[in-house]
Amino acid sequence: MTAQLQIQTDDACPQMTMTADRFNLRALRASDAGLLGMYLGDVRVADMTRQIPNPLPPDYVTNMITRANAPDRSEDFWAIDGSAQGHAEVMGLLKLNRLDRNQSEIRYWVAPAFWNSGIASEAVACVLAANPQGACDIYAEVFQDNPTSARVLTNAGFAYLGDAETFSVARGAVIPTWTYVRKMGTA
Repeated sequence: MTAQLQIQTDDACPQMTMTADRFNLRALRASDAGLLGMYLGDVRVADMTRQIPNPLPPDYVTNMITRANAPDRSEDFWAIDGSAQGHAEVMGLLKLNRLDRNQSEIRYWVAPAFWNSGIASEAVACVLAANPQGACDIYAEVFQDNPTSARVLTNAGFAYLGDAETFSVARGAVIPTWTYVRKMGTA
């Protein structure tokens, strides 16, 4: 994987753009709304997340894009954009939430058409290499019925911390999770 870092300067809220072998990780833009709406409206995607409702409310995607580009945001969003390599303009999304004590939390999803292709692994590795929020620790959680996402994390050097549970809006239930941490500066 090649991680080339650039600063995006063509919008009011600059955010780091990262380039991997098969895609770019870039800030969300209004033109992403159609693909984001299609993917986020897919119950297979929503069911593996905490916050995405199903069915998707009418303004959910627009509000997410607005929040992602707010100058005072506490989380950074990146579209996984494969258009430069002949793929879809949005293949998934990755998000880093700023936590206290110089820590971050990573969340991601990939559109079902790109499952089992290594896109999530490559996107997580790219963000870890760049560490755009300068975190000393990056946390993650996955639902226990999603071992593929757990493998993405362990293959990226995350260590298992323990079991927990969280509420899933799409499922309308509390779901058991596995929690992980990646100490930055270590493999």
